[in-house]
Amino acid sequence: MIGNLNQIIDQVSKEKSIDRALLVEALEQGILSAAKKTFGHSRELEAKYNEEIGQVELMLYMVVVDDGAVANHERELPLTTAQIIDPEVQAGDELGFQIFYLDKDRVSAEEEDRKYGDILGIKTARQQFGRIAAMTAKQVIMQRVRDAERDVVFNEYKDRKGELVTGITRRFERGNVIVDLGRAEAVLPMREQMFRESYRAGDRVQAYVKEIRRDARGPQIVLSRTDARLIEKLFELEVPEIYEGIVKIMAVAREPGERAKIAVASKDSDVDPVGACVGMKGSRVQAVVQELRGEKIDIVPWSPDIAKFVCNAIQPAEVSRVLIDEDNQTIELIVPDDQLSLAIGRRGQNVRLASRLVGWKIDIQSEGKIEDMKKMLGEALAVVPGLDESLIGYLFKLGYHSPDNLLNAHTEDLAGIPGINEEMAMQIQQIAFEVKKRRDEDARVAREAAQAALAAPAPSPEAVEVLGTEPASADLDLGGDLDLGGGDPGAEPAPV
Repeated sequence: MIGNLNQIIDQVSKEKSIDRALLVEALEQGILSAAKKTFGHSRELEAKYNEEIGQVELMLYMVVVDDGAVANHERELPLTTAQIIDPEVQAGDELGFQIFYLDKDRVSAEEEDRKYGDILGIKTARQQFGRIAAMTAKQVIMQRVRDAERDVVFNEYKDRKGELVTGITRRFERGNVIVDLGRAEAVLPMREQMFRESYRAGDRVQAYVKEIRRDARGPQIVLSRTDARLIEKLFELEVPEIYEGIVKIMAVAREPGERAKIAVASKDSDVDPVGACVGMKGSRVQAVVQELRGEKIDIVPWSPDIAKFVCNAIQPAEVSRVLIDEDNQTIELIVPDDQLSLAIGRRGQNVRLASRLVGWKIDIQSEGKIEDMKKMLGEALAVVPGLDESLIGYLFKLGYHSPDNLLNAHTEDLAGIPGINEEMAMQIQQIAFEVKKRRDEDARVAREAAQAALAAPAPSPEAVEVLGTEPASADLDLGGDLDLGGGDPGAEPAPV
């Protein structure tokens, strides 16, 4: 065994940032476990660290009982035998014996064996205890130190959930990236990685702390590069006004690696929230874009007025009219024909992000398609008795310009319009249902025809030679009514 342990305990406590009391307790438990393993688990043993000598002292206790009443020879001594050790002892008293197990206490151990070895039954076992104690104590101490280290790491990071951390890529496990944060290791799961990014050992990684889990192998810190809150933290680093609370990010919508929209508001009327986030010549937003490997970011002003907010969110497209259905939390935007593709964005990305940012469902229609729809619906509604052209126009002006609008409306609301009674309202909704059904059927037929045209085999070279002409190419519009009004689907709104 090592001599004075005070210096070692102090050193480990400082290097590992572990409470000294935990290390002392680990030493006591280690010696106690070794003693029970050597002398018997049923014995009454106690291990206590002595600060003065820097060692763990081991004590064995025996209870004195009347002669003939001994039930457990490892914990009880008959009165006659006990009085040999202490003549004044009485039945019911407890005798304590220090077990010397260190090399420096060899003389004291031999003296104790000579006096009490046969009585206590530990003479033979004591000879092996020194080696066993060292090995067992080492194992227990190492385990306790590991547990204490895990507790230290967990306590350090448990309150850091939702923060931004920076680390170094160390290794890879089944697609997950293991990141060294200094005092702890974190995992960046494959599902939390941006699809455009790749990592090599030694690369710097800046990520959002999404979760901290505690399991048997220690605390697991889960990082994310795809979480929308990562953008908030990055802007907080780059924009002093956000850090100070003058400018606040109200909402974030993101498709990681491609595009994001953020809505910002200012508490100070003299501070432009969008300008503060963009920075001089775009320096602040570009710093965030670079960290996100080129992900485009639209910054729009937030507004408590949902109509104004949705117009800001759909930028850079211009909006002609906004129709709000609060019951279904649906917003219908009517845009000029030349703005439709810009409003929709590439693969519907712009309107999808705007919908997430606002938190409402957004439908976009072009002015041309609205006029066609009004004409078709107006002709169908003309058969309703008492519903003249001016009343139909008033319906359209109120926003009921499509079968869906009429079907989503409550019958009582339609009947409350001047000139329309409940019976007329029911007839209007029935006609709207039939028009919608016919429109959906036409769209289905158009889709099937387009799919059949695509599946048809191309003319063979022999057929082309017989016909004496080249096969003509056809531009097929596969959108039909699903095309949200046509336009160039490849167009994409420019970022702020």
